[in-house]
Amino acid sequence: MLRVQKIKIVDVYVPTARRKLLHPETVRSLAEDILENGLKTPIQVREDGKRFVLVEGQHRLEAMNWLGEEAIDAYIVHAKRH
Repeated sequence: MLRVQKIKIVDVYVPTARRKLLHPETVRSLAEDILENGLKTPIQVREDGKRFVLVEGQHRLEAMNWLGEEAIDAYIVHAKRH
């Protein structure tokens, strides 16, 4: 069973290929929704040494960062490296 953990946003690495898929309008909309309703779904990351690698939730991560948050709820998953 997955547990939600708070992790520092600066400790999350977003692979280069994923960064190209970022849509600023989606980030803005999500940020507005998070302000009104809170973060509903944690992001998913995998551990990689001293950092975490983003598996799912890039727009949520960027929205929280844009809002000035220092930490985000995350599920630590066991995922294959790409």
